[in-house]
Amino acid sequence: MAGQSTRIRVSLVALPDAMVSPVSGLFEVLASAGAIADAGGEGSTARRFEPEIVAPSPGPMQGASGLPITVHRAVDEVDSTDVVVVPSMEMTATGDWIPGRYPGIVRWIRKMHEGGATICSACSGGMLMAETGLLDGHEATTHWASEIPFRARHPNVLLRMDAALVVSGDGDRIVCSGAATAWHDLALYLIARYLGPATAQAVARFQLLQWHSDGQAAFKVFNPPTNHGDAAVLIAQRWIAEHPQIANPIEKMADRAGLSTRTLARRFRRATGQSPVAYVQRIRIEHAKRSLEAGDEPIEEISWAVGYEDSASFRRLFKRLTGLTPGEYRHRFRMPKLAGIPDR
Repeated sequence: MAGQSTRIRVSLVALPDAMVSPVSGLFEVLASAGAIADAGGEGSTARRFEPEIVAPSPGPMQGASGLPITVHRAVDEVDSTDVVVVPSMEMTATGDWIPGRYPGIVRWIRKMHEGGATICSACSGGMLMAETGLLDGHEATTHWASEIPFRARHPNVLLRMDAALVVSGDGDRIVCSGAATAWHDLALYLIARYLGPATAQAVARFQLLQWHSDGQAAFKVFNPPTNHGDAAVLIAQRWIAEHPQIANPIEKMADRAGLSTRTLARRFRRATGQSPVAYVQRIRIEHAKRSLEAGDEPIEEISWAVGYEDSASFRRLFKRLTGLTPGEYRHRFRMPKLAGIPDR
């Protein structure tokens, strides 16, 4: 465990762009961790987190959803801390983040890191965290919807979109969690690191929290770019989206676009960042995911319906792209049959 102090100070950053649930959730889970361990008789610890919410100024604030946040202290009043957490932030419709709006927060985060603090981000908070430059040259993750703008703005960050939690940096003092409720992984990680694994297990049982140990690849929705300006490629994209099961898809896409297959491949990669083959695979798997979520159709029939006669090849591809087998994906994402929920 890091350090010997019985107090672990955690500074949760609040801004008008912040989502309220990760701020309040992390605050309450961390604040209660030691007491939960003590009450359960397992993983008992004398150590305690002392979380507080910090912002450019103290007092009431509205988060991105309009819900209120009470800020305990201004960052200028915090000379040192053990852990800084930058929570989920509201993104634009394209998953982007408008940079440069909080230079004081960026400077303060860097100062805390220089003073020895572990710096953490939850979900899209990684976009603000990346403005500090602390992620450059290190592995990180963020919400999967932010991948394209993140890579464009911060090419020196080694982005791992497969992972729900990434620990990197000197002394393991950079911690990033992935999309939305991956802040659960961040909370459990901090509890395990500072209060011990037994305490983290006790909190997980009490709060019904669990690690996203399979990563976030299965949650990612394939949302390819269509604003690239290449009309022929867009025709091919739209056609394959409606005909994923077609045989010889690359030839058919090229024919629809009025291009040779070689020209299509060159222009397609330039426009979308992917080869036509990889693109077709992702379109087919996305269609398969919707079928697995919707019902009990045999996996062999789903494989055939999206263009794969060999179900074994389909299963291998599905596992490679999502991190789960088709059966595991169905078990995790299919809507449970509960009273009051329509079939479709």
